[in-house]
Amino acid sequence: MPPEPRPGRGWLLRLVIAFAFAQGAVSMARPAVSYRALSLGADERAIGVIAGVYALLPLFAAVPLGRRTDHGRCAPLLPVGVVLIGGGCALSGTSGSLPVLAAWSGLMGLGHLCFVIGAQSLVARQSPPAEQDRNFGHFTIGASLGQLVGPIAAGYLISEQDGEMARTSTLALLVSAAVAAVSFTSLWRIEHRRTPGAHRQAAEKVPVGSILRTRGVPAGIFISLAVLSATDILTAYLPVVGEDRGIAPATVGLLLSLRAAATIACRLVMSPVLRIVGRAALLSTTCLLGGLLCAAVALPVPVWGLAVMLAVLGFCLGFGQPLSMTTVVQAAPAAARSTALALRLTGNRLGQVAAPASAGLTAGVAGTGAPFVMLGVLLVGAAGLGLRGGGAGAGAGTAGAGPAPAARTPRRERPRARRNST
Repeated sequence: MPPEPRPGRGWLLRLVIAFAFAQGAVSMARPAVSYRALSLGADERAIGVIAGVYALLPLFAAVPLGRRTDHGRCAPLLPVGVVLIGGGCALSGTSGSLPVLAAWSGLMGLGHLCFVIGAQSLVARQSPPAEQDRNFGHFTIGASLGQLVGPIAAGYLISEQDGEMARTSTLALLVSAAVAAVSFTSLWRIEHRRTPGAHRQAAEKVPVGSILRTRGVPAGIFISLAVLSATDILTAYLPVVGEDRGIAPATVGLLLSLRAAATIACRLVMSPVLRIVGRAALLSTTCLLGGLLCAAVALPVPVWGLAVMLAVLGFCLGFGQPLSMTTVVQAAPAAARSTALALRLTGNRLGQVAAPASAGLTAGVAGTGAPFVMLGVLLVGAAGLGLRGGGAGAGAGTAGAGPAPAARTPRRERPRARRNST
């Protein structure tokens, strides 16, 4: 069978643009939801529960969506995700009670999951193995752009003066719904259609247990969980820290965006750094340093010191997501790459459910800085696991590592894996 024609690079640019707007809407809505909850009388525990509900529906939906994507096209999940994100943002802005706010926040999380599974599967399917590190890095720049602009916009729209927080947080959530809708402008001709033979190859199911036992997959999942939990708790709890220390919402938005800007800088230089250091060592070093910096956020440092720590922390955390994607994709069987990515996202959502709930309990008992110490411990644990298995799926652990060795794919699947390498 002749090889399938490779798509051009325009699809990746359009995907990055769409992801930037979708992630921007979510990054704007998440702190706005926290401020909305505060205006409704929420305490630290309630903020943690609401942040956890955001990930609850995706926790159960990720693997079925990944199976569906392995069997067919990826692109249909993208507009569905945008609709759910926009709807969750708008409905969160009109909610009048904490349980309703939590429910619409969960709808937003489900939409984000749909978009991310479709988008990550597109990158894995349409990128040659030697370009996966680079393309996943470019793809996650879209997320970082959204994380850069979203919190700034939320911070400037939300005011806590004269009892205005309820009205201005509603405004921020409605604006975030409009930002999500802009993603539709880039969702055209984004997927390169596969041949019917490729669909039949992808239809063969690989058991979930087999995927999870593949060397490199568990490490990639846990590292991703730890890094995303750190980013998520920073987004949800930095407003609480700001309230406790008298930092204005606009300044909190700038601090969150500074972290995102550092993450963009990290991903722009990721390929040369990866060639020098190697995937396992890079993952471990950045997770370790990130853990120490997360714990340091709990210290009563001035705003400029907090800005420096968040900038370095954003640079360190920027490596975790794209490299864990490549680790999981290259370690998993070719017929189950979307399912493996979905398992990674399931781990992410499990962390997003457990970490905020734990953070809420910890903050209620030990103060608003305690969740950041908890995150530091989690990232240090990820550093140790990354040193042992973080580069397992990537051969030498460099940017051009190529496909995973054939021994990691069952014997009967080897010819299929070569033909379906995109």
